[in-house]
Amino acid sequence: MTASIIELKASLEDRRIAALAAAGIGLTLAEAAIPLPIPGIKPGLANIVTLLVLYRYGWRLAAWVSLLRIVAGALFLGTFLTPTFALSLAGGLASLAVLALAARLPPAWFGPVGLSLLAAFGHIGTQLLLVDVWLMPGVSLIGLLPLFLGAAWLTGLINGLIVARMMPMSPIEYRRESTA
Repeated sequence: MTASIIELKASLEDRRIAALAAAGIGLTLAEAAIPLPIPGIKPGLANIVTLLVLYRYGWRLAAWVSLLRIVAGALFLGTFLTPTFALSLAGGLASLAVLALAARLPPAWFGPVGLSLLAAFGHIGTQLLLVDVWLMPGVSLIGLLPLFLGAAWLTGLINGLIVARMMPMSPIEYRRESTA
């Protein structure tokens, strides 16, 4: 019996997605090392990579990078298929859905900060809904809502400002370039 060899050829886009996902995974692992005083509130540093990819390469690559980052990050942290992974995946999917819709809004009004804020609110809203429906049914989270929404606003604002600072072109120029 001869051994079969499967050879996969990676395209430039495959390599780009892998490199950007690796950056997101690195930020996820760095964030996991930061002690957080309140469970469920994290800076969301990997969202910086997702937003930069969204502006530079479009929503499809941003979705690939984000989903790879979530799965690989969970594998590295040992949380794959745990409730923590479910919360991360649900929040990530909600953020991607919000970004898919919000990326069509006028770029003059919804730049990196606006998109980051909308994604952060989508992320935390979905996570709170999942906790309410699946993890802790019957426990009211209404009292914690201002805390979580305040944290989403702060982290969304900071991450959006970082993305705006890191972009060499304005969001309007990125949109013109991607549609040309």
